[in-house]
This record gives sequence, C-alpha cells and structure tokens, in this order.
Amino acid sequence: MSNQTIVTEFLLQEFSDSRELQLLHFAIFLAAYLAAVIGNLLVIMVVALDHHLHTPMYFFLVNLSILDLGSISVTVPKSMTNSLWNTRLISYAGCVAQVFLFFFFIAANFAFLTIMAYDRCIAICKPLHYETIMKRRACVQMAVSAWVSGILHAALHTGNTFRLPFCHSNIINKFFCDVPQLLQLSCSDSSLSEVGILIFSGCLVFICFCFIVVSYVQILSVVLRIPSKQGQQKAFSTCIPHLVVVSLLIFTGTITYMIPTSNSPSGLDLVLAVLLAIVPPTVNPIIYSMRNKKMKAALGKYIGWKLFNGKTVCIFVL
Repeated sequence: MSNQTIVTEFLLQEFSDSRELQLLHFAIFLAAYLAAVIGNLLVIMVVALDHHLHTPMYFFLVNLSILDLGSISVTVPKSMTNSLWNTRLISYAGCVAQVFLFFFFIAANFAFLTIMAYDRCIAICKPLHYETIMKRRACVQMAVSAWVSGILHAALHTGNTFRLPFCHSNIINKFFCDVPQLLQLSCSDSSLSEVGILIFSGCLVFICFCFIVVSYVQILSVVLRIPSKQGQQKAFSTCIPHLVVVSLLIFTGTITYMIPTSNSPSGLDLVLAVLLAIVPPTVNPIIYSMRNKKMKAALGKYIGWKLFNGKTVCIFVL
C-alpha cells in the first residue's frame, strides 16, 4: 500500500465536547478510582496486620486486591488526565502498555479466582487435609503460576494485535486501548487474529469456569449434608463473596467481548467499558468485606466505626 501511513499515536473516546461534562467525567472517575484504591489498600493492610488472616484464602485475596489496583490504574488515570487537559491522545507505546497490562491483570485475576475456588473446595470438602494440601509452598507456587499465566496470556494478545499495521484510522471508540477496537483499525485482514484470540481466551475461560463449577458442586454436596443450619451458613459465608466476584467478572467480560464492536462511539460501548474496567475493582473489596465475618471483625479491630448523631464516623486506631 503506497498510501499507508504509520500510526504513532491513537485518539481515545471523548466523553463530551462540553468542558463542564469533561470535568464531570473527571470527578466521577476520580471518585470511583479513589474508592477502588482505598478499598483494596484496606483489604491488603488489614490482612497484613491481622495474624488471624494469615491463611491461604486471605493470601490469595491480597493478590486479588493487588490485581484490582493494577487493572483500574492502567485505564482510569489516563482517561481522567485526558478529560482534565481536554485531549484524547495516547502514544503508540502507551497503547501497547495498556493492552498488555490490562489483559495481564484480568487474566491473572481470573486465575486467582479459580485457585480460590479450589481453596474453598479443599477447606470444606477435606478440612482434615487442608493444612497438608494448602501448605505455604503450594500456595506460593499456585500464586506464581497465576501471575505467569497472566503474563503469557497478555503477551500473546499484545503481540498478536500489534504485529498488524494500522492505517484505517487512529480513533479508538473506548476510553482505553482494547483489542477489538484495535483490530478494526488494521490494514490487513484481522479476522483470523480475532477468531484466534476469541477461541484461545474462550477456551481458557471455559476451562477455569468448569473447574469453578465442579468445585462448587462438590462444596454444595458437602454443605447440604451438614446437620446444623449454623454450620451450613458458616460454610456458605466464605463462598458467597467469591461466587459474586466470579459472576461479576464473567458477566462483564462476556458481555463486553461477545457484543460486536461498533464503528462509531455509542453509549452502550461506554457502559460496557465501565462495567469491565471500573466496576469489578471498585466493588470487590466491598463484597469481600461486607459478606465475610472475619474481614468485618478485622476491619472493626483496626478501623473503629462509631455512630455519632446518626452519622457514621470512621476512627483509625492503628
């Protein structure tokens, strides 16, 4: 192609031409980002300080919080900066970094959720063998495998996407760089790449999903045989937060990547991008804190909550 031009930068989705709405977008994203950062840092801090939480389940939860911090920090700050400075630009290298890091954090996140399902299955179905199976070395090995699988998954997606030349346009209809939008900008036929990415990701997600389903089928069969209602509730209390987080990630990811990519910006694309990039990292700490008695007790120990004149006041007691 003699008329082909080399793309050196991309233009991300603009939320509005109005300066007031741009500042409103900045404020909303800033609030969500701060909520995600504070919530996940609290989880990490409380687990690190409370020796009662130094168990495999909370070790994996800390890793999950680190990944949530990373995933939201890859996309949201750049979008906020663009709105604040009234620009849409992101460099080619910045776009490559966004794609790699976002897919890395998402893939590793799902890997840890799969490991946590296995951890809950062992804890409930084989409680007498739990400490033998979930030893420190085994937990570290599983954590390392999750991080490494995330790196490999992200490298495959990133390399497969950016090996293609871009010449149709440099406008990305999303507030961060993502593979489906980039494939639409490719000069060459990217259908095989797109199919290959979908098949590979779909197989990985399906395998992990089947493993999680099998784990919870075994958990359910054991819990239903527990004679006391209190025992059943105690067992379910450690599983419900995990199930909610898994369902949220699968739901947002499936909807985002299964719906065909549009050629023009739309409100649906914006909603789906927010659901995938912002909602899970923001609500995950709330889900684990509100539904987990040990986490609530630890939060109450290190962060005192008192009611004063009908208002909730947080008093740090560290």
